[in-house]
Order: sequence, then structure tokens, then C-alpha cells
Amino acid sequence: MQPETSRYPRASVVSSFLITKGALVDETYTVLKSWDFNRSRNENLAHMRETNSIGGSSADWLRDVYKVLHRRFEPNGRDRALALLAKQGVSYDLFKPILLWHITRDEFLLRDFLLHWLFPRLQQGIVRVRTSDVLPYLKELHPKGRIQAPWTQSTEARIAGGLLKMAVDFELMKGTVTREFIPYHLPENAFLFVLHAMAELESNPRNLVHSPDWRLFLMDTPDVERELLRLHQFRRLRYEAAGSLVELKLPFSSAEAFIRGTV
Repeated sequence: MQPETSRYPRASVVSSFLITKGALVDETYTVLKSWDFNRSRNENLAHMRETNSIGGSSADWLRDVYKVLHRRFEPNGRDRALALLAKQGVSYDLFKPILLWHITRDEFLLRDFLLHWLFPRLQQGIVRVRTSDVLPYLKELHPKGRIQAPWTQSTEARIAGGLLKMAVDFELMKGTVTREFIPYHLPENAFLFVLHAMAELESNPRNLVHSPDWRLFLMDTPDVERELLRLHQFRRLRYEAAGSLVELKLPFSSAEAFIRGTV
């Protein structure tokens, strides 16, 4: 799959601000549901602040939500499909995993945490984790050149807690002080959306099946293969595999076309 930094210029940037502010699922859904594609991003978000459409408790909170949504999304561009979903009033069960997909296109820290720290813990059979378990992972980011200067201990604790809280917000885990893995199943239409979105960046079907991005949803390659075979059986796509040869034919040309034609 082509380097994401070419399409997502901030994909390698570590932002503690975005993590500590959280997933903002409700706020994102509300703002995107009333998004006006005839207005610019700045105009839409300014309208959110002026009308307090999200029911913010203070001007400071509205300012922070403005900053997060402005940095995370381009609803008139690459995140248009996400905005279309919200405008169609889809359920949170469908919206949440697709929101996670869009967020992780441009936030290195959340993406790296889910792919390279959280998913391996699940594979190792670990059931529960605490904020203190995440701290060694964060300390490794500085020597690897991912952050310019070490965080303070209090900042590290807030980031570690924020990462686990986001895993809970996206229903990969549950709990407050101690987080616990729970059975997670990526909804069928969310799976198909992600598959179409991946196919826009990667034309090799074998690479799609083996993409590490599925770990965002706590899925390994056998999980993906089983879901593809099931969807093939129900004629929602065409999937055939023989050894290293994989044939995959999707019903739509893009994720946005999938939303317009199916959801």
C-alpha cells in the first residue's frame, strides 16, 4: 500500500492534544450531520461555535472541539464519505468504526497504538490493561524520533489514559480504571466500507487481505478471510483464493460510491 504521508500529510505527526481531547464521537456526528458542502470547513465549524450545535458546556470546550475537528477532517475533501454517512443518519454501530478509520488516516499516535501495542496484547491473550501498562510504549516514541522532546510524567499519564479511553469509545474495550478487551465484530457494511477505502489506495487484493489496518478493528488475516468468504457466499462481493493467488472484485469503485449505492 502506498505511503500514507502522500495523501495524509500529518500521518506521521504525534499530537498529544488530539489524544487527550478524545474521540468526540457525538460531537463529530452532530457537526457532520448538518454539514453544508457549499460552505468551507472554516465556515461550517464557525457555525458550530456560534450556534453551539453540539451543546458544549463552555466557550473553551467549543474552541477545543473546533480545533480537533479542523485538524482531523476535511469533509469537503477526503472525509466526504464520513460526512455523507452522518447526513444519512446511520446508526452509531456503523458510524463509529468508519470514524475510527478516518481518524487513523491522519493521527499517527492512535494508529500506531492500536496496531502495534493494543492488538498484540490481545493476540498474547492479555485480558486487562491499565494506564501504567501503556507508559513504556510512550517512552519508546522519543528515542525513535517520533516526538521532538520528552513528555512530562503527567502528560504521559494523560496520553496513556486518553489512548485507552479512545479504545473504549470505539467499543474495542470496556472499563474505566482497568480496561478489558470485549468481543468485537466489525459490522458488515463497515467492513465493506473499509475494504472499498483500502482498494482506493491498494490494487493488489492479496495486500488488502493481509493489510495491518485490519488490526484497528482487532482482526487478523484469518478473520478477514472468513468475512470475505461469507460475503462472497451472500454475493456481496467476489472473493476467491488459491494459495498466494487472490481474486477480489468489489461492487463499487470507491468508498463514497459504496455509501451512495448501499448504505
